[in-house]
Amino acid sequence: MTATGLITEAELDQLEAFLFSSAVSEDSLDLIGTHGLLCALNISPTKVPEQEWLDLLFDSEPKWESAEQKELIIGLLRKLHFTIGQDLYNDQETLLPCELTLDTDEDEDEDEPELTIWAQSFMEGVFMREEDWFGNDEETVAGLLLPIMVASELFDDPEILEIRQDRALSEEMAEQIPELLVDLYLYYHAPDK
Repeated sequence: MTATGLITEAELDQLEAFLFSSAVSEDSLDLIGTHGLLCALNISPTKVPEQEWLDLLFDSEPKWESAEQKELIIGLLRKLHFTIGQDLYNDQETLLPCELTLDTDEDEDEDEPELTIWAQSFMEGVFMREEDWFGNDEETVAGLLLPIMVASELFDDPEILEIRQDRALSEEMAEQIPELLVDLYLYYHAPDK
């Protein structure tokens, strides 16, 4: 696949179906998690090689039906990666594939809100190059990442736990995430210096 265009709704559906199929490990990321990871990779101050993030995303090599299927799915992942990058590069808020809320849907048997799954996967992307993310100005970066850190439920520092207890504040922070992604992208890729 030479040219990479923007991903379509139909292609997202196709990718989601594959990520939910028995061809992938139970520990692989779903579409929401994949989106979170790819957002972090687009923002990352250093490039993460494709094979490295594919290994994290799939957890183990999928059971590909054919070389064509592998090429198709990897191509769709590249398109999603590119689409998110284009939004950020063009200073546009990227549309998250989940509600910006930390409430679980009462009708569904969800263990955790979809936004938490997205945020955990985003943080996985940060952890891949943690020193590069926080190296120059840990305080600023931590401040920008705070709403995602709160949504991820991965951190147990008192400040984050206190915010989690305050439902209104947590929800308010969750709604800021698309805007913060642009701020983070600009912080690393359009520094004022």
